Amino acid sequence: MKLIDDIVGQAAGIAALRRDIHAHPELCFEEKRTADIVATKLTEWGIPVHRGLAGTGVVGTVHGRDGGASGRALGLRADMDALPLQELNRFAHASQHAGKMHACGHDGHTAMLLAAAQELARNRDFDGTVYLIFQPAEEDGGGARVMIEQGLFELFPMQAVFGMHNWPGAPMGTFAVSPGPVMASSNDFRITIRGRGSHAALPNNGIDPIPVACQMVQAFQTIISRNKKPVDAGVLSVTMIHAGEATNVVPDSCELQGTVRTFSLEVLDLIEKRMKDVAQHTCDAYGAGCEFEFHRKYPPTVNSGIEASLARAVMANIVGTSRVLTQQPAMASEDFSYMLQAKPGAYVFISNGEGTHRDMGHGEGPCTLHNPSYDFNDKLIPLGATYWVQLARTWLASP
Repeated sequence: MKLIDDIVGQAAGIAALRRDIHAHPELCFEEKRTADIVATKLTEWGIPVHRGLAGTGVVGTVHGRDGGASGRALGLRADMDALPLQELNRFAHASQHAGKMHACGHDGHTAMLLAAAQELARNRDFDGTVYLIFQPAEEDGGGARVMIEQGLFELFPMQAVFGMHNWPGAPMGTFAVSPGPVMASSNDFRITIRGRGSHAALPNNGIDPIPVACQMVQAFQTIISRNKKPVDAGVLSVTMIHAGEATNVVPDSCELQGTVRTFSLEVLDLIEKRMKDVAQHTCDAYGAGCEFEFHRKYPPTVNSGIEASLARAVMANIVGTSRVLTQQPAMASEDFSYMLQAKPGAYVFISNGEGTHRDMGHGEGPCTLHNPSYDFNDKLIPLGATYWVQLARTWLASP
């Protein structure tokens, strides 16, 4: 494994920062303390800082030996927000704020990019510019979209942008990257079926929305199995059904909620249209009213081929070709997708290791993301930071 010596030498200090951030988690658009830490460290290292995009966003600018005269520039992005989750860990750096926790490793993402920033500022042996993007509100807040809307790419003109997420379950020291879709779109729906209430013993006096809902849920699955091409991925899950307050009363209405995930906007368009048609016509058939709401949240995360290939080559040079895996597309979503809609780039994965970290005082739960016993593996900091630095140098040196 070819790590940058100076990064390894500074890793303990960066790990201490990571643990401090972990102990003080902040939810989306509330990352003021975290942003203060990031901005303070960048300033200490001589990196100009811009603050305020999406409220708490921080962007640092590192010019190479040419002062950025070449015009070549790329962005490296880390997310900063935590989750509304009660932490179960008992180690010293466990969350000090009830109901808030870094259960997705964003504290580690911030730490790895800070370690890379320190190295890039110290050894500016490249031509061009590296923009360090510390983004708020990835977890359901769409912070990437807000930063873009507020002028991220106009204020910091870059030709490509890269992101990275830790991934549990694979051996530490491995990466994964693939061209094309790597994470799905995220979309929510709410359907209200308007019937007419009655006594449960006299259902003929009303319009029962419950059997309408049952018919609708079953019919939705034919969209996946019969309308969508079998080779196209898509998930339609009804996850909530709410109706009624008494066992002897037919309710006036029933509400369905759930999620749709796809790897392409074309498949998403198809599913949304067919869902609306099925919902409306099913209600019509039973004489019920229909209110259909479909909310598109995050688009699919799609890597561009050239940037994914470059990222793979950089990883292979650090850990060896056999330890760079093919990333299988996941139906989870990521708001870095907005950045990849605007710029070419690649979203890659760095393995956090397997199992729990009981030696660090973890609970007994599985070491999975969004788990109350999760913790980022500090041993990844030198590896992740080395990847960021070598990626920036390689991309800026490429034609």
